[in-house]
Amino acid sequence: MKTSAYRSIIMSCVLLASLTQHPGLLAQVPDATIYGPIAADAPGEPSRNSIYSASAMGLAEQGYLEEEFFIAGTANRYSTPEMENGEIIASGHPYRSRLIVRRPTNAERFNGIVVVEWINVTGGPDKDIDWWQSGYHFMRNGYAYVAVSAQQMGIDTMIQWSPERYGELDTTDDGQVAGDALSFDIFSAVGRAINRRGDTSAAGQPDILAGLQAEMILATGHSQSAGRLATYLNSIHPLEPYYDGFMVHGGGGHIRDDQGVKIFKLMAETDMRRRAASRQPDTESFRQWEVAGSSHVDVPFEIEYGKVRNLREGLPLAGVEPRDSACELPPYSRVPFRDVMNAAFEHLVVWVRDGTAPPTADTLRVRRMMPELEFARDAHGNALGGIRLAQHAVATAKNTGLNSGTSNRFCFLYGSHEPFSGATLRQLYPSHEDYVEKVERVVRDNLNAGYILPYAAERTIRAAENSSIGRW
Repeated sequence: MKTSAYRSIIMSCVLLASLTQHPGLLAQVPDATIYGPIAADAPGEPSRNSIYSASAMGLAEQGYLEEEFFIAGTANRYSTPEMENGEIIASGHPYRSRLIVRRPTNAERFNGIVVVEWINVTGGPDKDIDWWQSGYHFMRNGYAYVAVSAQQMGIDTMIQWSPERYGELDTTDDGQVAGDALSFDIFSAVGRAINRRGDTSAAGQPDILAGLQAEMILATGHSQSAGRLATYLNSIHPLEPYYDGFMVHGGGGHIRDDQGVKIFKLMAETDMRRRAASRQPDTESFRQWEVAGSSHVDVPFEIEYGKVRNLREGLPLAGVEPRDSACELPPYSRVPFRDVMNAAFEHLVVWVRDGTAPPTADTLRVRRMMPELEFARDAHGNALGGIRLAQHAVATAKNTGLNSGTSNRFCFLYGSHEPFSGATLRQLYPSHEDYVEKVERVVRDNLNAGYILPYAAERTIRAAENSSIGRW
C-alpha cells in the first residue's frame, strides 16, 4: 500500500511534467513487468490453484497449450472526450492483473496473428466470450490468443474463488481509482508485451509467446468489453497505438475512423435494437455487419460457458445444456453467429495486411422508428435485411434477437427460438430435396459474398442433408 508521502511525490512529478510538456507527449504507457508462466494445477483440483476461465475446448488435442501470467506496473488515468484524443490526468497508479495465453505448441503452426481479448465481466466472472465463439477457428488456423483481465469486477470474482492464487491482484490502486480507469493502460501494456517480428523481450522478462513473433496484433471484445474498446479507440489508442485492427463485437457506440487502424463492428440482431436509428456508415477503415436472427447470447455461448464452469469445478463436460433462463419466450437464437464472426476475422486480417476491404453487407430493415424501433419481419416473424444465414433464410423456426423476463434481468440479451409447427414446415418444404436445395442456394450466396467460410458452408449443407426436414 502506498504511503501518503509517496503518493504526493508521484503527483508532484505529474504536475511538473504537465507544466513543461505538451499534453500529447504525456501519452506514454508506463513500463510493466510480466511474471510467469504461473504454475497451475489442472482445472477442477480442490486446491483451486488453477487458471480461472481455463478453456474447455480441449486445447491439447488441437496442438495448443494454455498458460497464465501476471502483469504489474503503474498506469495513467485519462480524460476520454467524445471522438477526441484523451490526455493524462494522473499517473503512477499501481496495478497487478493477469493474462491468459493460448498458443500453438508447434511454432510452424503459428500464422503470425495474435488476437487479444478484453475479457468481459458482466455479471461478475471473467468471460472470454470471443474465444468461446471463435476459439476453434483460431486453433484451426494457427492463431495465438491472449485474454486480458483489465477490470476489477472480474478480479474480485477470481479472488473470491481463490484468494491464495489471485489475492494480490488489484486494478484500483488499493481502492483509490474507480470506474476501471486503469484498464486502458493495462490493455495497452499487454499489447506492448507481445513481441513483433524482430523484437526480443527485455532482460529478465518472460516471452509470453515463447518465441512466437507477431506479424499482426488484433484486439477484440464483446458487449461491455466492446464498449470499453470503443472508448479506447476514440481517446486512448491514437496516443500510442499497439493494435493493428479491432473486432468490436456486440456493443460500443460510434467509433472515430480517422486513425488508419482497421475496425470491424459485428452486431447481432439484439445489439441493433438500440443502434439501428443511428448507424455508423462504412468507410475505408470501418465496416459494420449485422446478422439477422442472431442474439447477443446464443446457444454456443451458453454451452461453452457451461463447460468452462464445469471444468473449473471438476464436473463433467459432456451433456452441458443452456441454463433455464425463465424468460418470456424460449431463449437463445440458433442462428450461428460465430460462422459470420469467423469470416469477419479472416477479412480483418487481409484488410490489415494488404488493404483489401471486407465486403459490405445489408443492414437490418426497420419497419418503424417511433415510438419504439421495430424491425421489419417476414410472415413468420423473422427479421428482414442484414446478413441472412441459411438457418435464418431457410427457416425451420422463428429466431430473433429479442426476449424479456421479470425474474432474469439478462433475458433481453438471449433472443428467442420458436420451432415451426409440422404443418408450417410441410407447407414451406414439400420435399427433403426442396429443403436441401434451398439451403445450398443460400449457403452458396453467403460463401460467394464472403459472409461465411468454406468449412462452415460444408457443415451447414451436411446438416441439411442429414435433417428430417421434408421427409414427410
